[in-house]
Amino acid sequence: MKALTDLQDSEKINRLKTNLENYGSVLVAFSGGVDSSFLLKAAVDFLGPDQVLAVTASSAAYPDHERKEARELADKLGVEWKEMESSETENPNFRENPTDRCYFCKKELFEDLKALAEREGINKVVDGTIQDDTEGHRPGTRATEELGIASPLQEAGLTKEEIREFSKRVGLETWDKPSFACLASRFPYGEEITEKKLDRVGRAEEFLLELGINQFRVRHHGDIARIEIRGQDFDRLVNSRKQVVSHLKELGYNYVTLDLEGYRTGSMNEPLSLEKSGSQED
Repeated sequence: MKALTDLQDSEKINRLKTNLENYGSVLVAFSGGVDSSFLLKAAVDFLGPDQVLAVTASSAAYPDHERKEARELADKLGVEWKEMESSETENPNFRENPTDRCYFCKKELFEDLKALAEREGINKVVDGTIQDDTEGHRPGTRATEELGIASPLQEAGLTKEEIREFSKRVGLETWDKPSFACLASRFPYGEEITEKKLDRVGRAEEFLLELGINQFRVRHHGDIARIEIRGQDFDRLVNSRKQVVSHLKELGYNYVTLDLEGYRTGSMNEPLSLEKSGSQED
């Protein structure tokens, strides 16, 4: 794997390097996704592994395989990795699933990460927020601002497309990893989130992964599972529809549907846009 110092022909990479060096030592909120993996790689390359701690949240909202992949990558980068238990499902503000649910989740997580950083003598907590994250409904941003969490990738102006390209150039295996968001994003606002429901969604998505579909969402609408996948995967799912229906019904869903609009991030926020614009559906 190459070092990011090989990419210093890029103004944005130089800006990222300067930002990280100004912090001196960092605790990286590390999910193992495309963005936080690139941030961790940058922190290790520009600060040295002894000045970096990677911390991954462990909760019902994140599948086991995501945590396992995060730990494996941290090991490959030679950086210390810790797992932090997260108890957001015990927080009524999270369970009730209001439109600003992410604020309560992020606030609790980052408070814990700041406390850990202080105990470890680390100067700054940083997260993988990127330039693309300035758009859309993102209440979690309020928590990062209130708690002084830094977002070096966003500060450098790096986009998802650029991060994937730079990751590929240095041989970071996450360069083409599918986008992932916590399982709480699979529920319509206002529906109570429980560990049992999170487990059901997680197991449903695990089954799609086993079928060879790697970009998906299983949206939970009571007893209905609404599956979002890319158009090129429609045939694969339809050809396996009996297995999919059978498995998801065993998990507790009465109806299994395929969303013809396909995979897209933030589909649970679409009703918010309609309300804001004053539009109504027939």
